[in-house]
Amino acid sequence: MKILIVNKFLFQHGGSETYLFAVGQELQRQGHDVEYFGMEHPERLVGNRAESYTPNMDFHTGKLRRLLYPFQIVYSRTARKRLRPVLEDFNPDVVHLNNFNYQLTPSIIYEIIRYGKKEGKKIKILYTAHDVQLVCPNHLMRIPGNGKLCQRCRDHGYFECVKNSCIHGSKIKSVLACMEAVLYKRLKTYKYIDCVICPSQFMEEQLNHREELRGKTRVLHNFSSFDGREMKKISGVRDYVIYFGRFSEEKGIRTLLKVCRSLPDIPFVMVGSGPMEKEVNEIVNVKNMGFQKGQDLIELIQRARFSIIPSEWYENCPFSVIESLSCGTPVIGSRIGGIPELIQEGKTGELFRTGDTDELKDKVERLWNDEARASSYSKACSQQKFDTIESYCRKLIGIMEKV
Repeated sequence: MKILIVNKFLFQHGGSETYLFAVGQELQRQGHDVEYFGMEHPERLVGNRAESYTPNMDFHTGKLRRLLYPFQIVYSRTARKRLRPVLEDFNPDVVHLNNFNYQLTPSIIYEIIRYGKKEGKKIKILYTAHDVQLVCPNHLMRIPGNGKLCQRCRDHGYFECVKNSCIHGSKIKSVLACMEAVLYKRLKTYKYIDCVICPSQFMEEQLNHREELRGKTRVLHNFSSFDGREMKKISGVRDYVIYFGRFSEEKGIRTLLKVCRSLPDIPFVMVGSGPMEKEVNEIVNVKNMGFQKGQDLIELIQRARFSIIPSEWYENCPFSVIESLSCGTPVIGSRIGGIPELIQEGKTGELFRTGDTDELKDKVERLWNDEARASSYSKACSQQKFDTIESYCRKLIGIMEKV
């Protein structure tokens, strides 16, 4: 099968790219032809034979330098033009969309349909929903500034995004995002998507608010990105609590750091980077290990008594939870988004009310001081099975063949 994977970033940018690079590599290993389309970038890791990509566009910049820039993030003729030679050269059976809004725009869907009609063939369009972009223009369902969770765009219309300046605190950018959402809803553009892969039941519930997607969603939890063959059994004292991920507000870092300060006798290890790194480094009982990957990360997780996932936004199906449980390390997680679907409360970990510092402190203190319970949780974690990348891709191909 020929599969064209589409994503705006073709370099390591976040969890979405971790997903698509792993999926693309495994699909190739299983004998499928895979190419990629997205933005050109100096750090681009994958590509296509036609060597055709869109120019790099950073929507976070405060400077709208070109007159056409605002319109390009709503409907991109450039993206359609650059996708065309890729389609003509590769002639895919399936186009697997990932993150495409703003930088590529949904206009590329029309180019896929145009090419299919021209060739007299049905090109299947699959979409993996890494976030709630199709119901929330800022994809977080969270109001910037005050950090309040929000479902207003989903329930009351996209102008709510403008009212709260939800796109990077900018009224102009929020207007453009609102325009994009309204345009493609009225055009019913997403009706051309044949199947939506939802990594969580939570994601499926959100996307089913869009009439044209109902009946097309399929829940398929993420795979464990840790190769079982690399999971060496680590022995030793579990003498710290770990957090690994981005150091940012929406990840619940501020709440976690308050808990760390209030429990000075418990050592915490934090792995990652982000805008709140300075605050992380200021706490005496917190050791910042920086960004880690591979076996080094696996061993850090395995040696922890338990991990904390304190997110304060609607997480989809975080790899951090799956990776922790795969390492046999219990998780104390925020009761939000897709996190509760992964943790068996009272068996492989605990859940707490999102943003509730007191409850999180209580859960951490109790589990830290109850080694027998932590050990019991750890044994249960090792029995919890997640898809390997191999089994996940076989399921993905099965879905592609059926739609």
